[in-house]
Amino acid sequence: MPDLDKNDKTRELEEDKLVNDAFQHLLDTYLNSRHRKKVDLITKAFNFARQAHKGVRRLSGEPYIMHPISVAQIACEEMGLGSTSICSALLHDVVEDTDYTVEDISNIFGSKIAQIVDGLTKISGGIFGEQASGQAENFKKLLLTMSDDIRVILIKICDRLHNMRTLDSQPHNKQYKIAGETLYIYAPLANRLGLNKIKTELENLSFKFEHPEEYDKISRKLTLSEEQRKKLFDNFTAPIKKTLDSMGITYEIKARVKSPYSIWSKMQNKHVSFEEIYDILAVRIIFTPKERDKEIQECFNIYVAISKIYQSHPDRLRDWLNHPKTNGYQALHVTLMSKQGRWIEVQIRSDHMDEIAEQGFAAHWKYKEGDNGEETEFTEDEGELNDWLRTIKEILDDPQPDAMDFLDAIKLNLFASEIFVFTPKGEIKTMPAGCTALDFAFQIHTFIGSHCIGAKVNHKLVPLSHRLQSGDQVEILTSKSQHVHPEWINFVFTAKAKGKIQGILRKESREIQKQGETILVEWLKKHDMELTTSILDKLCDIHEIQKHENLLFALGKKNIMLNDKDIDEILGKTKKQSKKGWRKFVPFVKSQEEKEQAVPVGRGLLTVGKGFNKKVPCIITEETLGMYIIRDCCHPIPGDDILGYIDNKNHVELHKRKCPVANRLKSSFGNRILDAKWEMHNQLYFDAIIEISGIDRKGILHDLADVLSDQLDLSIRKITITSNDGIFEGSLEIYVHDRTEMNSVIERLKKIKDIQEVKHII
Repeated sequence: MPDLDKNDKTRELEEDKLVNDAFQHLLDTYLNSRHRKKVDLITKAFNFARQAHKGVRRLSGEPYIMHPISVAQIACEEMGLGSTSICSALLHDVVEDTDYTVEDISNIFGSKIAQIVDGLTKISGGIFGEQASGQAENFKKLLLTMSDDIRVILIKICDRLHNMRTLDSQPHNKQYKIAGETLYIYAPLANRLGLNKIKTELENLSFKFEHPEEYDKISRKLTLSEEQRKKLFDNFTAPIKKTLDSMGITYEIKARVKSPYSIWSKMQNKHVSFEEIYDILAVRIIFTPKERDKEIQECFNIYVAISKIYQSHPDRLRDWLNHPKTNGYQALHVTLMSKQGRWIEVQIRSDHMDEIAEQGFAAHWKYKEGDNGEETEFTEDEGELNDWLRTIKEILDDPQPDAMDFLDAIKLNLFASEIFVFTPKGEIKTMPAGCTALDFAFQIHTFIGSHCIGAKVNHKLVPLSHRLQSGDQVEILTSKSQHVHPEWINFVFTAKAKGKIQGILRKESREIQKQGETILVEWLKKHDMELTTSILDKLCDIHEIQKHENLLFALGKKNIMLNDKDIDEILGKTKKQSKKGWRKFVPFVKSQEEKEQAVPVGRGLLTVGKGFNKKVPCIITEETLGMYIIRDCCHPIPGDDILGYIDNKNHVELHKRKCPVANRLKSSFGNRILDAKWEMHNQLYFDAIIEISGIDRKGILHDLADVLSDQLDLSIRKITITSNDGIFEGSLEIYVHDRTEMNSVIERLKKIKDIQEVKHII
């Protein structure tokens, strides 16, 4: 017994040292920063948090206080934030995980720190109704508080970064939920705030946990090709260094290697292999300007000098100097042809611009003391930041009733790439890439948008759905007789336009819904029934309508009519066939006779009950495959990285982990995500579609059939080939066992003479 006590005492001393060392490192970092030295306040916050979390451990086994210290360290060291943020980071979990309240924090540390901690504390209760998404709720609260103090979201990003760095200790289903949410919301948010280093790390960590094999494969290939890249970099930069030296410029040249996540994304989007990606290496020239007010001119001087050494690509000059991105990013991007015949992007920026590129707005925040002695923050680019915050407030003022719609509105508009368009008077407006003339009309004013009949872009008449390009000059045409049309929602892009159109349409549809409800109530009365949620659910299922409001609207518009068959369905007298919207991609058994028809496998759909263990992965075998719903959106096959999602009927859908729908589900309903693994034995076939294109010639069809049938012994379901002006395009529908076989087919097809592109569709 004494030995046990001694071991406990030793462990306690070791943990105390670990915690004290971590906090001392935080203080040292803070003391070396440019902030006023409020060490006493930070120490007070640390001691308070340490006491509050005493005895609590993380899943990894370390004392819980190590997490708030680490979050504060990121805020201080990697974002350059001050004492208010550091204290808030140290205290960010106290209200949520202990008995202390926001009022306690306010009394001890002041209202500002309490406000930030409150914004970081998860909330209970919902604003999205019965199918509420806790994640969307919490994100909305973050945004609400952020619009008053941007530090709330900055500390949340620090918190998320540390959680991602320590995600190994979580079960797989939690890893997918957290990684998916990070990739969908927090990485783009970090990018939007100019936190480039943090954005890249969040993306790579998410990629690592969602697709570990792909991550390892790309990382290994990057390591193997490192020497080759170094040689290319040295040869390419040698004459540039010589020129810059002769110009008397103080500079540093760095190699920027594309991150594993960026490489993988490009491989997926462009349907190319690692070896076919040519922009893995980029070059950064970071210089110290001789005169700070002439740094833009010096960027162009460097560009002129190096373009005399190498030929520049005429379509790839990106001027972020005169029109910085809204996250503060400034640089001149130019693509040059190296002597090895490779295009290499060169990014030219001053040391000041480089600091902003890596640390974002935080890099040029200044600190001043308010009347009450508290630290206050403001930025040199306060106007741009406030424009962004105003956009957030507009979305929050008219939130989507559905959680996923709300998150989509945030993602589409706050994180989209930007274009610059001009008004008829020459004023420049920043709009998200992909926006239409109608979006621009709503951006000017709701009245103009709702009465818009068309636009003139560069003095040419265009429809409302016309997508704008950077540099367009736009004049909006209106008419008092025009009114909002429901189809507008299908082509507008911005949250403001979508929100205003939906608001107007909702107002108009409420009356129709009321009429529909009256019709339904009277119809039910005739059959001695009352209107209940259960009956609404059944009617929605019968008529394949997703929402109650849509059903009532359809009844009010007389788009659907109720009859005796509906009564039989409600009372369960007839059995409803499976919904059209769910396509069960059922595999095909091996015999040639049965390849012609789908054969269901399994014992009926799996239903998740109360005792279901979400931490245990779903194992997909030949026997259990039919128990799961395989969705149309991504159609996973064995070998794909997959996850499960518990739908509203407690059945389990299977999605690829990279599926866009799955990304939204992970971000909105993470508690319904399950780990899933294949354990198939090449007994079943899955249908797959491959698209091909290339140079047309005689015999191309024969070569295709030879590879597929004779060499690979695959069954071909359908081949479609069209030829035009010497170029052919086609699609192949075949049966494969798994992803490995699919990749093998693609590689063999690529080797056929004159085939230029091969990509897997489903």
